[in-house]
Amino acid sequence: MPPPNERRRAQLADAAIALLVESGIHGVTHRAVDRRAGLPAGTASNYFRSREALLVATARRIVEQHQADMAEASRPDAAAVPGKGDSVELAIDLISGSLMLAAGPHRARYLAVFELRLESLRQPALAAVIDELTAEMAAFTGGYHAELGLRIPPAAIPPMLVMYAGALFALVTGPAEAVTPAAVRPLAAAIVRGGIAAAQA
Repeated sequence: MPPPNERRRAQLADAAIALLVESGIHGVTHRAVDRRAGLPAGTASNYFRSREALLVATARRIVEQHQADMAEASRPDAAAVPGKGDSVELAIDLISGSLMLAAGPHRARYLAVFELRLESLRQPALAAVIDELTAEMAAFTGGYHAELGLRIPPAAIPPMLVMYAGALFALVTGPAEAVTPAAVRPLAAAIVRGGIAAAQA
């Protein structure tokens, strides 16, 4: 179990994530975070001296959550054995599942990411954390494809990530009920096939 101060930091960052979803970037203030977390006034400012520090901590919290998801996704899975099936179809399955998870159970997290990404255009320290998340996604994707024996060219991964981000933005900012396997799988297919085509161009 993390030490109390780390648990409190996580509690404050989780409250900030909720505020990003509920009120947007301008709704995230020290006072609002204290209220949302149910903590005494001044708690957030004791941990994070500036609003930028608060937003950076919130982004780092999302990175931690994403890292935990990536670790879970990379656990051995009998349904995804290296060499089984067609590489393209398996990649489509994986990306479809990832989009369903991100735009479904983790919808709020990625709405928060998009809010932070826009704000990062004005705050270099925040941009560095968002860039860290993007780099980790690229490294994980390439390594995971290799682990599964997928014959997806490494050069396909950067354009796939850009298309994935666009598809995810459309899904999390649209109606929640529109996030269905029937709607998501064609997007996943376009991401995989478009990435491979870009790598071969």
